[in-house]
Amino acid sequence: MSVFPLPTIDEATHRVGHRYVTARGVRFHVAESGPADGAPLVLLHGFPQHWYVWRQVLPQLAATHRVLALDLRGSGWTEAPKHGYGTPNLAEDVIAVLDELGIGQAAIVGHDWGGWVGFVAALRHPERVSALVSVNMTHLWPPARPVLPNLWRMWHTAFIEHPPIGRLMLRRTGFAGFLLRHWSGDETLWEREDIRVYTDLLRDPARARAVEQVNAAYVWQEIFGHPLGRYRKARLTVPTLIIGGERDVVIPPAVLAGGERHADELRVVVLPGGHLLPEEQPSAVAAEVLRFLG
Repeated sequence: MSVFPLPTIDEATHRVGHRYVTARGVRFHVAESGPADGAPLVLLHGFPQHWYVWRQVLPQLAATHRVLALDLRGSGWTEAPKHGYGTPNLAEDVIAVLDELGIGQAAIVGHDWGGWVGFVAALRHPERVSALVSVNMTHLWPPARPVLPNLWRMWHTAFIEHPPIGRLMLRRTGFAGFLLRHWSGDETLWEREDIRVYTDLLRDPARARAVEQVNAAYVWQEIFGHPLGRYRKARLTVPTLIIGGERDVVIPPAVLAGGERHADELRVVVLPGGHLLPEEQPSAVAAEVLRFLG
């Protein structure tokens, strides 16, 4: 378990509770807010972040929903076992946490790789996911024509996907902080916020190794699976919204189109901003989520 203290949001204006749930042999951290009888809404973070990425979105969603911001396996204040970082397994983790909480169905909002995990969870367990929102992440069927010229945008994974180089980069250099600054479409974001709330946890060897494993699995199992049509025969039956960033340098708007042919209901909204929309445009993200779920 992480020895780093939990960050807090303004408790004077909003109350967030923290609990730990053991599922599939892993102790997961969940930040929870909103009415206990509200419709459940699960928030999934991306790399190299954790539940705190939703700190400004969560209060707006919690006005009407029971919001559960989950730290994925190996991230934040969730345990970091040695194995299990492929996307299908991360998706099964989310469903297992819902099981332990006694929640039969929930909406999922995922950012970055949390969005990818949300897509896989919705495909594998459509009866458990009432709606899906993916923020700064494309769907599972991006056409090869726009995707292939943009694969270079995942260049950062080359530095963190190879053991043990990846974990050393994350622990002993400022690479994660550099990426967060590079990805933000708001030049003032990291003047207002302390980037160390994310980067300090990566000094922990177990968490640095976990991030290395997630990136390795994502690259070798997912990125190269796109052109090969890994999900070609899958159909998404869960109502889905994709929220993209106009200036996203990782997942540009060009790769967000084309999923409609594989989904019963899928639409795309592009907001001003970069790859960190939950922190750059929290009110706009919350408004789009609530409008979609409404």
